[in-house]
Amino acid sequence: MFATHYHELTQLPDELVAACNYSVDVREVEGRVLFLHRLVPGGADRSYGIEVGRLAGLPEEVLERARALLSLFEGAQIVSALGHRGERGDKVSTRKRGDEKAREQLALFGPMAHPIVDELKHLDPNAMTPIDALTLLNRLVDRARQG
Repeated sequence: MFATHYHELTQLPDELVAACNYSVDVREVEGRVLFLHRLVPGGADRSYGIEVGRLAGLPEEVLERARALLSLFEGAQIVSALGHRGERGDKVSTRKRGDEKAREQLALFGPMAHPIVDELKHLDPNAMTPIDALTLLNRLVDRARQG
């Protein structure tokens, strides 16, 4: 089976004896990623989708937005389940078998927490005066429009 950006597959060798992972070897040189066109044992240590987009000629503003989103996703959920590469380039798992929290993956289309939604969850509208509610609504609308 071959897949890209389906990191859940890298967990299969932990569950199935006959399963194994290979990835395309890469090197980073002066801030650029070089794809070496060579298969190596183990899953990829990270996603290279943004670099592929750069090579495909995507506008820099799109790449910058992608980097910002990736940073947001990684900050919201550490993707330690992918492991990291050891000195010899082999995959070193950072998970303990049975640790369900470590097995969670970042969902591509999953719900993302938003500060405005979080704030709304903690409000008690019945305890607010009408003017307080209107003031808060205006402030939240302003924040939503800013970004």
